[in-house]
Parts: sequence; structure tokens; C-alpha cells
Amino acid sequence: MKPMLSAALAGALVLASVPCHAQGAGPTDPQIAAIVVTANQVDIDAGRLAASKTRTKDVKAFADQMIADHSGVNKAATDLVHRLGVKPEDNPTSKSLEQGGEANVANLKKMEGKRFDKAYIDHEVIYHVTVLDALDKTLIPSAQNAELKALLVEVRPAFVAHLEHARQLQASLEKSGG
Repeated sequence: MKPMLSAALAGALVLASVPCHAQGAGPTDPQIAAIVVTANQVDIDAGRLAASKTRTKDVKAFADQMIADHSGVNKAATDLVHRLGVKPEDNPTSKSLEQGGEANVANLKKMEGKRFDKAYIDHEVIYHVTVLDALDKTLIPSAQNAELKALLVEVRPAFVAHLEHARQLQASLEKSGG
């Protein structure tokens, strides 16, 4: 893996191995809420940068979609936790995600053109694989509140669609030498 991606992905990769808490239990609902909001915000921030920097129509469209879709998930998650009276609780995973997102944006800011597009899309592929793994193996199984679990299950297909879209863009950029 290229050094510029490895630092940026460090936070994302932590998501797949959400730390276990008391006696082997997964994260609590307030911790899950913080992880979900942070994971979405990381992708929104990267999408905003990509939308402003890319000159590739398809990458811009993808970035705009990431901003819109992940903003929607964050709004739904935030509305739910407010309605339930749950306060998202920062935890090592949410903090690591935030740091990884900041590192990714900092690395991407140093790039231009095709190099930028490739790095952004490569990161999106790995990030969405990691998020789906965390949803399936940790977040959905650990959610205790039925509405929180239902929200995670409901948004999962969007993450699958994002991953497939990112993979298609990745293949397209590779074919065009990007």
C-alpha cells in the first residue's frame, strides 16, 4: 500500500476491529452512534474536498453523491439518537476514525489531477469495504436498541452501492491511465 494511503486509512481500518469493552461485549449504543456519525463525517469531508478539486466529471458526481448520502445518514442517525435521548459517546474508534479522516484529507490536499482522483477513489473503495465489514461484524450485532439496529440495516445497501460505484470508477480511472 502506498504510504500516502496507509496513514489515511489507519482510522478507517480501526472501524473493522471496533474494540471490545467490558467482558467481551461490543460497543454500546452511544458508542455506536458516535462511530456512525464520525464515519459518515469522514466521508463527507473527503467528498467535499474531492468535489472542489477534481476536474473529472465522474469523480465529481461520486463525491457529490457521498456528500449527499452520508449527510442524509448522519441526519437520520442524529435525529434518532436525539429522539431516543441517547448522547453519542466518543470512544477510541470514533477518535481514530476522525484522526484517519483528517490524515486522508491532508494527504489528498497535496495532490492534483489524476493522482488526486486515483488516491481519492482508491481510499473510497477501501473505506467502504471496511465500513461494511464493521457494520456486519460489529455495529449491527452490537446494537441493543431496535431502532438503531434497524437504521444500520436500512443504510447498509447504500454503502454496498457506494462500494460498487467506487470500484467502477477505480476500474475506469485505471483504464484511462488515471
